[in-house]
Amino acid sequence: MDARELYQDIILDHGRHPRNFHALTHPTNRAHGHNPLCGDRVTVYLELDGDRIKDVSFDGRGCAISTASASLMTEVLKGKTLAEADALFKGFHAEVTGKTVPALPEALAEDMERLAPLEGVRAYPTRVKCATLAWHAFEAALKNGADGMAAATVKTE
Repeated sequence: MDARELYQDIILDHGRHPRNFHALTHPTNRAHGHNPLCGDRVTVYLELDGDRIKDVSFDGRGCAISTASASLMTEVLKGKTLAEADALFKGFHAEVTGKTVPALPEALAEDMERLAPLEGVRAYPTRVKCATLAWHAFEAALKNGADGMAAATVKTE
């Protein structure tokens, strides 16, 4: 099996059986994301403990890439500090948009490898928006408490 087939299998698996697909009962932060180009919608829920992500989940509806990206995102962000989460977001975003990936701490290398199946979307600009939707909602959630439901609309690049 070549890497493309493996990556496709991972995306399909996470798209069909998303991990952490539920609303948290008592989130400290949350935000809604909507991609108006394709209709994908996601709500990201966070439970922060100081500067650490104690729990993260999502719900909504979207294409396989959007759902798989949100699922993979929740897996890699759980337990991370806010600084580590920011570094992963910047690295992931650079990777899928074809920009230079910033140097990341060695401790995050395995997490970036787990996100590698989504790298192929960079060849399809409209799919980049699907892959980054949950990440933009995550960023918006960090700026809001649980009471303020922020909207994160994916930006066209």
